[in-house]
Parts: sequence; C-alpha cells; structure tokens
Amino acid sequence: MRSATSVLKRLVVGRPFRSDRLSHELLPKRIALPIFASDPLSSVTYATQEILLILSLGGVAFLHLTPWIALAVVVLLVVVVLSYRQVVQAYPTGGGSYEVASQNLGRNAGLVVAGALLVDYVLTVAVSVAAGVDNIISALPELNPHRVLINLVFVLLLTAVNLRGVRESGRTFAVPTYAFVAGVLIMIVAGLAETLAGHRPVAESAHYDIHAEQAGLTGLALAFLVLRAFSSGCTALTGAEAISNGVPAFRKPKGLNAARTMTAMGALSIAMFSGITLLALIAQVRIAENPCDLAGFPGSCENAAQRTVIAQIAAAVFGGDHSAGFFYIQATAALILILAANTAFNGFPLLGAILARDRYLPRQLHTRGDRLTFSNGIVLLAMVAAALIYAFDGSTTRLIQLYIIGVFTSFTLCQAGMVRHWNQELRTATDPASRRRVRRGRAINAFGACFTGVVLVVVLITKFSGGAYLVVIAIPVLFLLMRAIRRHYQQVREELAPDETGTLLPSRVHAVVLVSTLHKPTQRALAFAKAARPDTLTAITINDDAETRELQRVWESHDLAIPLLVLESPCREIARPVVNYIKKLRRDSPRDVICVYIPEYVVGHWWENLLHNQSALRLKSRLLFEPAVMVVSVPWQLHSSTARNLERPDRLPGDVRRGIPAHRPRRTGQPR
Repeated sequence: MRSATSVLKRLVVGRPFRSDRLSHELLPKRIALPIFASDPLSSVTYATQEILLILSLGGVAFLHLTPWIALAVVVLLVVVVLSYRQVVQAYPTGGGSYEVASQNLGRNAGLVVAGALLVDYVLTVAVSVAAGVDNIISALPELNPHRVLINLVFVLLLTAVNLRGVRESGRTFAVPTYAFVAGVLIMIVAGLAETLAGHRPVAESAHYDIHAEQAGLTGLALAFLVLRAFSSGCTALTGAEAISNGVPAFRKPKGLNAARTMTAMGALSIAMFSGITLLALIAQVRIAENPCDLAGFPGSCENAAQRTVIAQIAAAVFGGDHSAGFFYIQATAALILILAANTAFNGFPLLGAILARDRYLPRQLHTRGDRLTFSNGIVLLAMVAAALIYAFDGSTTRLIQLYIIGVFTSFTLCQAGMVRHWNQELRTATDPASRRRVRRGRAINAFGACFTGVVLVVVLITKFSGGAYLVVIAIPVLFLLMRAIRRHYQQVREELAPDETGTLLPSRVHAVVLVSTLHKPTQRALAFAKAARPDTLTAITINDDAETRELQRVWESHDLAIPLLVLESPCREIARPVVNYIKKLRRDSPRDVICVYIPEYVVGHWWENLLHNQSALRLKSRLLFEPAVMVVSVPWQLHSSTARNLERPDRLPGDVRRGIPAHRPRRTGQPR
C-alpha cells in the first residue's frame, strides 16, 4: 500500500509527467496572458486607491491632483511596456532583466537585479493576496477578524495549484482573469454612460469629510506629497517584467508572442486604471489610511474596515452593495488579486532556476518536480510570502510600503543594459533598415532608463521611512548571499577537479568490520569484507564485560579465522573508541585506505528505525569526516521489510527527468 504522504502528494500535485512532455507545456498567448500578466492587470484595483490614500493626508482639497498623477503613471506604463517589448525580442531565452543586466552591465549588476526581483516576487504574493482578501472583507465585513488566516489559506491553495503544472494553473486562472477584465470594462462603460446621461454615480463615502493630517501644504511639502502619491500609484506597474522572465514558456516564435502579450497587457492595464481613476473622481470616493480621519464614517472606525475604492465604485454604478454587479466585481476582483500572485509563482521559480544554473542559488532550485515545475522554488516562495503576511498582519497598507523598490531597480538597470546592447548591435549592423531599428530601440530604452531611474529615486525617498528600508537592506543581503553561494560552488569545483596524473592507488586496504554480536547480519558483513580481498581484515567490538566474554566464546566456537579485537571504553561510549582506533591506523599508515563495514537492519515500519540502527548512524556520521576512510553499510532485511510492496509503480529519484514510465515493475530486492 502507498504511504499516506504519497497519497496526499498525488491528490495535491497529480500524476507525474514524463520529461518529453515539457514541449507540450508551452503556452499560447491566450493562456500566457492570465499567467504572466495577472499581477499588472489586478494592480488596477488598488493603484488608484493608493493615490487617493496619500492625497487624503492633505484633506479633500488635494484630490483634484489625482488625474495628473494618474496621467504620469500611464505615461510611465507606456514607456515600460515599449521598453520590455525590446527586451523579450532581443533575449528570447528568458531571464529578463537579470539576463540583460548580467550580459551588458556585468555580473554584479545582474545580481542586484536578481536580488531586487526575488524580493519583488515575494512581495507580489503577499500584497496581491492581502489586497484580494481586502475585497472579500469589503463584501463580507464579518470576516475581518480572520484576515491573516484567510491570507495564509489562499497562499496554500495557490501553492498547490502551481505545483500541479503551468498549463493546469493557466487554465485555472484564465477564466477569473478574463471575467475580471470584462467586468471592469463593463463597469467603466456603464459608469461613464450614466454620467453622460445625467445620472452621475455617487459613492457611499462622497458625503464624508477628511480630517487632514498635513493641512496647508505648499511648496516643497506639497511637491513631496504629490511625489508620494505618484510613487504609490506606480504599483500599477508591478509584475510588468514577468513576461520577459517567462519567455521560454511561450510557444514559438517565443519573442514575438511574448511581445504581443506584453502589448495586450499594457493596453488593458491602461484602459482599466484610467477608467477606475476617472470613475473614482466622478463618484467622489473618499478613503483614508485611518478610518477615524473620515468624518461621517459609520460604525466603529477603530474596528470596522473601509470599503475599497473599486468596491465603492461598483456599488455606485450598479445600484448598491446588494446588487449582482457589485458582488460580481468584488468576487472577480478578489479572485484576480489572489490569483495575481501566480505571476510571482511563475516568475520566481524561473528566475531561481536560472540563478541556480549559474551557481548563485542552491542547485535544488534548478530541479523540475513530478509535474515539470520548479517545485522547490514554488515552495520556497510560498513559505517566505506566508511569513511576511503573518509578520505584517495581512495589511495591504503596511505591505505595499515595501513594494515597487525592487521593481524600479530592475527596470532601470535592465533598460540601461539594453542601451549598451543596442550600442554593440550598432557596431556590427550595416543594413540601413537594421541600423534604424537599432537606433529606435536604443532611444526607447534610453528614455525608459532615465524615466524609471528618476522614479526609483522618488520611490526610495518617499517610501524609505514607511518600511521600504527593509527592502533596501534585503537586496544587498541577497546580493552578498548569492556571491557567497557562487564562491562556495567554485571552491568545491576546484577542490574536486580531477588530477592530471590520475588517481593514485592506495598502498594497502584495511577492512574493519564492526561487531556487537555474532548473528546473520554480522556473518554477511564478514563475508562481504572477505570477498573484497583486503590486505588485512579485523573485526572489532566494544568491551561490555559479560556480553563481550560471550561474544568471544561464540566467535571461537565458529572458528571464523578472523581476529576479533576488543576495544576498551571506560565511559561506555561506542563511537569514540572506534574513531580513535581508525585514527591510529591512519597515523601508522597514512597512504593506506581503511574500509569500515557496518551491519544494518532494513525494517518495514518507521517506528522500527527508532528501535534499531542508532549506533550505526552515529558511527557513520563520525567516520564520514575522517579522510581516507570508506564506510560501507551492509543491509540485512528483516521480515517486516518484505511486507513492502516492491512491485508498485513508485518512482525512484530522477525517474521523471529520465522519462522512465510510472508503470515499470520493480524487481524484488531492487533498492528503493
């Protein structure tokens, strides 16, 4: 019978895929859009809200600046989309910003980008899920006390879905993404139509007044407030680079399909963000970081949650918070926000695999799981994001302060790298049409580098004290960690490099068999050691008075012709006397090799391991650190181990990557 963990794994993850199915997992554009673009598409639900939250610090008087700030965000989004269209076509092998920066600006710049993106992907999961739960609570306020638990449950569900594979997660996320886009566009058209017909939608908070925390702002103070609002609105750009990291997942022609998907994502994001911002102004939405700053707020401002901006707009357009349209928008908004974390669940493992390939992260992140996903990266992302949600109590407002620093760091360095890429292309391009194309690409990326660089400075200044300093610390820490991992792998490679003279044979081989009593496992170990024909063969045991005398008597009665050496242990230790004896052999003959044979039981139940093999494990753990000492386990299968079904189609490690079918029968006695 299968173990409970194996059954649970199959229920959650599904049946394993063969390696030759990897080509069938490539994505068409209609599936790639919801997978890689759900984050920027969903960010329109809170980007406008973040602008209004910051401007509300100065009171209602400054809300008239919203359209100008939104226009700046739209221009920035257009620049980023055009810039990354150049990236995906110039680097169709994937890696995105990391690949561009590494190849054109050097290894250190690439690692800065990688660290920034890894941090951003973690925050994408945390912020997207938290914002989605905010919309659920807007429709069902009684769930507010369970906010953190709901967040963690959604992270767990997303992890399970992504572990099942790219195509399956794509199909799962496609319907909610397209349903949300359609719902928001219908809401925008309906709201504008009502306004043109003279029936302007009015938000439930339109009659609220806002107690200004920073009243009478002028000059530099006002400019700083506007810049803060702009930097918060730039959350609309989060996830825009995910397509460039996931180009290998597209069907051929990969670069062209990724570029077209990028264009579709940009057009939809701009349309929805602009429409929601316009309707928020028309409906006179009022929102504040602290509900107690809203004069007229019903209920307890200390415990009750505010409705999100998109919830207030939906209620105003569709006729109240009990209308079908309101619940449709809230349901699809919550779904796409939660599923927007899927952008990170695809981008983080892909980037992690590329970094692991380059030896900057552990090699395990480059290994595909049963479903051909980078499952180790998926699990790692989920664990870190869940910890972040728990630490910040699932608060979107607190989490979002850490956001977008990494985004604009990678944006800026990527575009600067592309400028250098085009300069190199220009040196070799001779055809006039090619030179015009290169110059056009260079101009786009140069403008993008300057624009996003300015935004990065603004974001750093305006968000630093609000919590962004944690990201400023995290990125250098990741940079140093990746350098250290690379250095370790390089040192190991140099240490293990083969000798030019070949492997020198040892002068002699000494075999040592550990004995506690004379039984079948000991006899097998002695026979196996003799079969290897060592230069010397010695059996050793630890003195235990009466038991040792009985062992010596039995040993002599069997006439084994193998010397039995009794080691003294005044403190009743087992490992130390054996290790000291082995060390003495090494000192006496440094060029010799010592092979230690340890009889072990093979049991069929986990609890039996607690009753056997503990001394053997301790000895092995000590002996493995001794140079020129080989440790050989000699197994003896107890009857309980034969109850294991060795004919079942279990997979051995590496079977999926080698394409070995699951139905292969296992021979009796084949190691598991």
